[in-house]
Amino acid sequence: MTAIDVTGLVKRFGDRTVVDHVSMRVGRGEIVGFLGPNGSGKTTTIRMMCGLLTPDEGEGTVLGLDLRRDSRRIRREVGYMTQRFSFYEDLTIAENLEFVARLYQLSPVGEHVGRTLDELGLSSRRGQLAGTLSGGWKQRLALAACVMHKPKLLLLDEPTAGVDPKARRDFWDEIHRLAADGLTVLVSTHYMDEAERCHRISYIAYGRMLATGTVDEVIAEAGLATFVLRGPDLGLLARDVSGLPGVEQAAPFGATLHVVGSDAALLSASLAPLAARPGISVEPGQTSLEDVFIKFMADARDNIQ
Repeated sequence: MTAIDVTGLVKRFGDRTVVDHVSMRVGRGEIVGFLGPNGSGKTTTIRMMCGLLTPDEGEGTVLGLDLRRDSRRIRREVGYMTQRFSFYEDLTIAENLEFVARLYQLSPVGEHVGRTLDELGLSSRRGQLAGTLSGGWKQRLALAACVMHKPKLLLLDEPTAGVDPKARRDFWDEIHRLAADGLTVLVSTHYMDEAERCHRISYIAYGRMLATGTVDEVIAEAGLATFVLRGPDLGLLARDVSGLPGVEQAAPFGATLHVVGSDAALLSASLAPLAARPGISVEPGQTSLEDVFIKFMADARDNIQ
């Protein structure tokens, strides 16, 4: 069973194509990470999937409902958490949720609010004004508002931007709990550790889908080779390495320098003379998801031009 099955989605604003023939399949109960640089079309794609925007081209279903004919029904079955949380700051947590419950015509209101407060760990703060909450608690309140009507699909647009690492981890623990109960989640993020917590990932750049699969599959299909250099004066070493044949990326990581390229043999040959220098070691390394995404961004063409 698929929660999202869309093909060839296109969205234009004026003469600019923001989403360019994007296709995606997401199975029920999956957590799929949606990644790409700012302006790549992630938010526009998400808004088409939840029925807020009508595609100019393309077709598909969300939760078995037609993307074009059933947009209103799709909105009732989806929880959508936007990049910026919107609350009434002079209302309490419980009062904000009561307002949302009435929007969804949930009855009895008190029962739905109480259950949601308990499930999201907000009961002890139910009387606290939303405007006084920290970023992590505001995030939790936003999630509570999105799942109170028991959606079958949760769309999250960079939900953890601006919150501390513990709040991010707690948030993702909650997402995995919801997915274990059958909820499907599509989440856009810029954080590599969050992408690695997803069952699968899809990468979009400037409106076009470039890769999809598990993290291991995406890394393997990118075909990159990575070498780790250690030694003194890494700053000078990085400058020397950057101009060598086959070197596409050279980035310091703590006390090491990670060098990445698409041609493993050429890269190895270029780096071999460095290993003869006193105190410098050159060893094969593990290509990271970040290395792959930097490669994608370098190769992609900006659709604003």
